[in-house]
Amino acid sequence: MRRSGPEPVAGFRVVPGAADSGVLLHVPHAGRLVPPEVRRGLLLDDAALAAELARMTDAHTDRIAAGAAALAGRRPWTFVNLLSRLVVDPERFPDEREPMRAVGMAAVYTRTSDGSRLRADNPVAEEELLARWYRPYALAVADLVDARLAARGRVTILDVHSYPSRRLPYEIGGAGRPAVCLGTDPVHTPGRLLAAGRAAFAGCGGIDVDTPFAGCYVPLRHYGRDRRVSALMLEIRRDGYLVEPGGPPTGGLATLAGALARLVDAAEAAEPDHSTG
Repeated sequence: MRRSGPEPVAGFRVVPGAADSGVLLHVPHAGRLVPPEVRRGLLLDDAALAAELARMTDAHTDRIAAGAAALAGRRPWTFVNLLSRLVVDPERFPDEREPMRAVGMAAVYTRTSDGSRLRADNPVAEEELLARWYRPYALAVADLVDARLAARGRVTILDVHSYPSRRLPYEIGGAGRPAVCLGTDPVHTPGRLLAAGRAAFAGCGGIDVDTPFAGCYVPLRHYGRDRRVSALMLEIRRDGYLVEPGGPPTGGLATLAGALARLVDAAEAAEPDHSTG
């Protein structure tokens, strides 16, 4: 029997890769979807919300990941967040460990990119958002990582982001704006993975490490516990592949997809290596 009422909104999409692939492309901030029940809790009018989505969405990073997956010698798995990060940000800690809480941007944002009020401080509403969206997402990524570990014995998470060419007020990282920023973790980023990232994106412009953004995504189930899980964050400056702030892609998108495909191939070919970079 068909249940009455609206269909539930799917918060993410998993695109299967090769059965023996050990690479996961994670695309957390490409989505723009804000479910109606979440929209009602946001304090911005429609024009202000549209402007904030343009600033904060990593537009077309899902297309970069899809292009790379198609070009790679062994198709990687891809996990794409369909929701806007204004609903919940799956990459932020849900508790006091999150440094962005200081600017109102923990897992549930209360402030916008310029410090304006996004939603009221409401611990009950925050817990509801975490339960409805954050935890199921985290569980699904962790389960996919476990499945890839079972299939391959190791997993490399490539965390695909972008950032504007001009610094936004909320940012607390370094001041540099390289064409590509590689974000690392002292436990989960082996030296050979960082070197592969440098080599793959060498033709895309200047590269910096951990500036203006640092770190990379590893599910909390594995974070600091399972060194078979490697990770590297890719922060691509937006003027290299789209019309800012969030307009149509340019020819740079194909170049970046090719670079990411080379990194996927290098990660697939690498032997396990627990040195850090």
